[in-house]
Amino acid sequence: MCTYPCYRYNKVAAPNRKKKTKNISLVFFDMDGVLLDTVSSWRYVHEYFGTTNERSIIPYLRGDIDYLEFIRRDVSLWKKNNQHVKKTTLENIMNTIPFIKGTKETISFLHHCGIHTAIVSAGINLLADRVARDLGIEYVFANEVTVGADGRLTGEGVLHVELTHKDKNVKELSQKLSVPLNACAAVGNSCFDISMLEVCGLGIAFNPEDACVEHSADIVIKEKDLSRLIPALESYI
Repeated sequence: MCTYPCYRYNKVAAPNRKKKTKNISLVFFDMDGVLLDTVSSWRYVHEYFGTTNERSIIPYLRGDIDYLEFIRRDVSLWKKNNQHVKKTTLENIMNTIPFIKGTKETISFLHHCGIHTAIVSAGINLLADRVARDLGIEYVFANEVTVGADGRLTGEGVLHVELTHKDKNVKELSQKLSVPLNACAAVGNSCFDISMLEVCGLGIAFNPEDACVEHSADIVIKEKDLSRLIPALESYI
C-alpha cells in the first residue's frame, strides 16, 4: 500500500521503461530522503515555523492548482513579525538537515569512476545548491524561491522541477551531455520519483517510502545507507 499523497493521484501516466541498460555514465539523485535525512525539506521548514502545506497538497494532485502556485502558498506561510523571512534565516534552518549515511562516500566513488552526477529535486534551490557544493555534484535542478533587494523572500517562486514530472529534467540534461537515457541511472525514494526512475536505463529505489516506487525500480535498497548503492552499481559501470 502506498503512502498518501501518492504519485498515483497524478492524472498523467509515467513513461514506458527503457529495457536495455548501457554502462552508466550519469546518475540522477532525488534530494530529500536520498541525499538528505529528511522526508521533505519543505516540511522541515514548515515544522520550524509551526505551519503546514497539507491544504495545498490535494488541490495540486487533483490539478486544481499548478506546482508554481503550490510553491507560492508554501513560501507565503514563512513569516516572522508578519514579514517574509530573510534568505539567510531560511538557509540557516535548512543547513541543520543532515546527510544520509554514506552519501559523501557514494558521490566520491561515482566521481572517481568518471560518472556525472545531478540532483533533481522539487525542493528548494538554496538547499540543493548547498548540497551540490558540499558533495561536488555537478548539475542541480530544484525550485527557486525569489529574494528581494532587502534579502527577504518575496513570496514568489520560479518553477524548474515539476513534482511528478522529473523525467523532463532528466531528458534535458541527458540531451545536453549527449548521454543516452539507457546510460543513465536515477535514485529516488517516493512515488514522485517514478517518472525519472522509469525513463532512465536503471531505476533505483533507495530507502523507499512507497510500494509503488519499489515496483517501478530495477533495484531496491531498503537500508538507510547510500553507500549500499556502490555494489549495486558496480556491474553497470
